[in-house]
Amino acid sequence: MKNSNTYVAIMAGGIGSRFWPASRVERPKQFMDILGVGKSLIRLTFERFLKLTPAENIFIVTNEIYKDLCKEHIPEITDNQILCEPSRNNTAPCVAYTAFKLQSLNPEANFIIAPSDHVVLKEDIFVEALRKALDFTEREDALCTLGIRPSRPDTGYGYINYEQANTEPPHENDNIGGVHKVKQFTEKPNHDKAKEFLASGDYLWNAGIFIWRTKSILAAFKENAPEIYDILGQGDGFYNTDGEQNFINEHYPTTPKISVDYAIMEKAKNIYTIPADFGWSDLGTWGSLHAESGQDEFGNVLQGENIVIDDVTNSLIRVPNDKLVVIRDMDNYIIVDESDVLMIYPKSKEQEIKVVTQQLQDSGQKDYL
Repeated sequence: MKNSNTYVAIMAGGIGSRFWPASRVERPKQFMDILGVGKSLIRLTFERFLKLTPAENIFIVTNEIYKDLCKEHIPEITDNQILCEPSRNNTAPCVAYTAFKLQSLNPEANFIIAPSDHVVLKEDIFVEALRKALDFTEREDALCTLGIRPSRPDTGYGYINYEQANTEPPHENDNIGGVHKVKQFTEKPNHDKAKEFLASGDYLWNAGIFIWRTKSILAAFKENAPEIYDILGQGDGFYNTDGEQNFINEHYPTTPKISVDYAIMEKAKNIYTIPADFGWSDLGTWGSLHAESGQDEFGNVLQGENIVIDDVTNSLIRVPNDKLVVIRDMDNYIIVDESDVLMIYPKSKEQEIKVVTQQLQDSGQKDYL
């Protein structure tokens, strides 16, 4: 049963620079069919949340330049359901803006805020884990997050150190744990530290999926990030009116640029987590797309209708359907052919793709970004 106090906010303002050259400033990866399934990542995310709440309770938080793209991919939502940020100030102001707006709509609002571009393979388990979290935050003054049981010492994720004792018992589904008190959030560790975390069994990956009542998260902002609270709190009376965007355009850029992890989650005392396994990936890089996609017998992921390969292994090849591409003798490469850019890059060095985009920025070649 869907609860009328349940809301969802989907964060969709990022540029997705690690997916360059497919992801561009004008059309970042959340608006792309990056998985080759006929739907964009933001569309898949929206449809996933329809299992929890109706379309009118789902909001999109994005940069103002993506408003029309949001309406194109999710025509079910109204203009008031698209929160347009005039500047990129990281996730803490984004969360606070969302909370103030939802509080104005419904003082009992209990909401999920999550990224628009993640992969969830086991959607039913994902939905059940969120239901458990929503039930907990509805009853308790709690800030809750879904934690992913780590499968490797990954240095690309933040980690959640949690108490083993249950605050609430596990779900009947074995893939969903109980509610646990969080001891500490740790940002991306080095490899040795990540190995320690994995071996201890006391750490989860931070998936950036948060659940809380508006009154709980706003109280946390008032205590731990008062500057953000005070700036956006001035908008009381403007939210959900014709004056909202003008207020946001004037005041939002003056908020501190800080993540919600640093501003709130590392400071607040009422943080909880639910360990869960729902086939999650943040799909942060071409390598993660390769890992999450169906591979042929040689470990290749092929996106394109006219690809001829010989002795090519462990590679991702993404090319236009109307282009014949012939490749031989390559291992562990990313090959992405866009209309104006061809990238051939070692998969082992994919983190350096961001350096390439920075070089293009510095040299004034912004048409390629």
